[in-house]
Amino acid sequence: MSLLRSKRLYIALAAIALVAIAATARSVFTASNTIPNANIGQGANTISGYTLTGVTYTPDGTNPGNIDSVSFTISPASAGTVEVQLSPGGAWYGCTNSSGSVSCTTTSPQATAAGATALNVVAEQ
Repeated sequence: MSLLRSKRLYIALAAIALVAIAATARSVFTASNTIPNANIGQGANTISGYTLTGVTYTPDGTNPGNIDSVSFTISPASAGTVEVQLSPGGAWYGCTNSSGSVSCTTTSPQATAAGATALNVVAEQ
């Protein structure tokens, strides 16, 4: 019987050792991460549009089938970024806004009268 007790003792010690190893290994794999504080939030505000008046297309002096620029007055005049598009899916042209007087050069790529089917304007404050 002492051989049987020795075997049981050996199995019990081996089981205790395995539990101790597993507990140590678990703590190694569950190390904590350091994550800095961050902010997130949601808010609501009114989005209102702009009003355009006095839209003018300036044809090229040599080839009047080309449009060299588009100009108009925008209100409110505080628009910081203004871009125009003369056809759906077409090129966007950057504009300059000087106190509500907007001018957009449409020569790169060259806009044409035949291709101008719409005036899409994007403006942001």
